[in-house]
Amino acid sequence: MSATTGTASAGTDVGRGVLPVIVLALAAVVSAISALNLAAPSIARDLRADQTQIAWVVDAYALTFAALLLLAGAIGDRYGRRRALLAGLVVFVAGSGAAMFAQEPGQLIAIQGVLGAGAALVMPATLSTITSTFPPERRVRAVGTWAGVAGASAMLGLLATGLLLEAWSWRSVFAFNLVMGLIALVGTVRVVPESADPEAPRLDLPGALLSVVGLGLVVYSVIEAPTHGWDSVETLAGLGGGVLVIAAFVGWELTRPQPLLDPRLFRLGGFATGTLTITVQFFGFFGFIFLVVQYLQLVLDRSALIAALSVAPMALVMMPSARALAPRVTARVGARHVMPAGLLLVAAGFAVLSRLDASSSYWPLLTGLVLLGLGMGLAMTPATSSITDALPPAKQGVGSAVNDLARELGAALGIAVLASILQSVYRDELRLPPLPSAAAEQARSSFGAATHMGDAVAAPAQAAFVDGMQTALLWASCTTAALMVVVVVLGMVLPDTGRTRAVSSPAPESASPRA
Repeated sequence: MSATTGTASAGTDVGRGVLPVIVLALAAVVSAISALNLAAPSIARDLRADQTQIAWVVDAYALTFAALLLLAGAIGDRYGRRRALLAGLVVFVAGSGAAMFAQEPGQLIAIQGVLGAGAALVMPATLSTITSTFPPERRVRAVGTWAGVAGASAMLGLLATGLLLEAWSWRSVFAFNLVMGLIALVGTVRVVPESADPEAPRLDLPGALLSVVGLGLVVYSVIEAPTHGWDSVETLAGLGGGVLVIAAFVGWELTRPQPLLDPRLFRLGGFATGTLTITVQFFGFFGFIFLVVQYLQLVLDRSALIAALSVAPMALVMMPSARALAPRVTARVGARHVMPAGLLLVAAGFAVLSRLDASSSYWPLLTGLVLLGLGMGLAMTPATSSITDALPPAKQGVGSAVNDLARELGAALGIAVLASILQSVYRDELRLPPLPSAAAEQARSSFGAATHMGDAVAAPAQAAFVDGMQTALLWASCTTAALMVVVVVLGMVLPDTGRTRAVSSPAPESASPRA
């Protein structure tokens, strides 16, 4: 069925039932990232996972999600978005069921990778189904609902997981995912119409393979660096190889008449600065969530629910900042000024949070959360608008794809980098009493295990963890501030010519979102 046929059905009762199903599917796959962050301490204790394995449990999902987004969006455009949505939900449901029975970290990591692949099929299909199903007079409101759910689902994942962990084990989180995915699957079968782009290009499988391998090598090397050493041959070779493969991806895409992602688009100032701003925000946000939920549960001894509620003020500030404050300020001073200002507030928030220790009250945490929420809300809206406004209508699908890719790639890299810094400092700063070598290595490898080895081990482990968290958050602050300067410079030197003169491409792009 063509996209036109899908739009024609929007006025029927079936068409009106599409949006709830679509946003439920979206909420299921987006909330799964933050949910695993909150469940990480419980998983570490139950499966005896070390800190590196816990980072992989969370990042295997985020990495495959990000790496496959462009390809999955192209599959939906070419072969049918409903088919892609159904396939993704089937994988997500099956993977969630399998994860409930995982008995060791390696099994759970592998399953998380499969779940990420399913999520990559789901997310682009949800937005492109909306744009191909709803008529113009209803499409704007539907897309706004989609964007709101995409932003709020991270907090939904935290709160739902906190409630579940009050009564059950971490396995209940995957049961929750399974139920959400199953309801969305049934709803998709019943009410979502098929749509496809009859002019969608052939799949760029070599480009997709290069992007997956390049990102995988970089993230793998960063997460494993504390074990091998940052200056080890393994780490340096992995990082160097990943950079070379990504460079090969860029070179390959430049030769394609219809690339997955045209690198020439980054010559546009709004497109480049908006993409970088979103990537930086989600780099810090998901890396911070990975650290702070462990800090709240394992250092301050808060329950999972209290930990989730403790970070909720950030979302309460972020939403009105993004929806009300950012548009008004941007209209007055312009996106090029608002995006750096938002990033500066984010950097300040990380700087405040880097002072948290084992005796901190809630007020320093609240201050940092308010700064983060205000900064992210202020920068996110103009960054997204800058990406889409830089492109003509025929390339709006690319804008949607890059917006989602920036979010997920930022999340994957943030978890990898900040978790790796944490683990490196933790291992270096941990001062243990005399212990058998096996017990000492377990304490060095797993902070969760160390907290259950008696006060003589737990106290120095908590101190070392706090040192690692402070260092990681200070790095997050400095990185955000440095990239804020890059955003300013790019905004000054790159032209904003999108609406009037887009970057030329040998072939027209599909108007359907690729992600």
